[in-house]
Amino acid sequence: MTDMHRATTILPSSDLDASEAFYRRLGFECVSDYGNYRILADGRGWHLHLNKVDGWPRRIEDNPVGLYLYVEDVDAVADRMRDLIILKEDPCRKPWGTYEFAVSDPSGTLVRIGRILD
Repeated sequence: MTDMHRATTILPSSDLDASEAFYRRLGFECVSDYGNYRILADGRGWHLHLNKVDGWPRRIEDNPVGLYLYVEDVDAVADRMRDLIILKEDPCRKPWGTYEFAVSDPSGTLVRIGRILD
């Protein structure tokens, strides 16, 4: 893997401070702040850009954006996010072969955190 070959998600956010605080709990840190645009990274390969969009989304339940974060220790991340986990029985094994849980960021983006099971 090289630094030149990777994917980065750009997420709209109506409240950059709230979004940054949420993603900080998942292990991200702000590495660049351009006012209405922030770049977050975890130092291990994750990169995430937050873009200020006033009024996004009009209704939280209408946000169609999703993000999947693969981690080695799902339970450790779940412990940091316990109060925000959507299904209280999660994390658990899913029929599609992952061990995961889901949370929603302040703008309604669905964020799944998990790992592929052997």
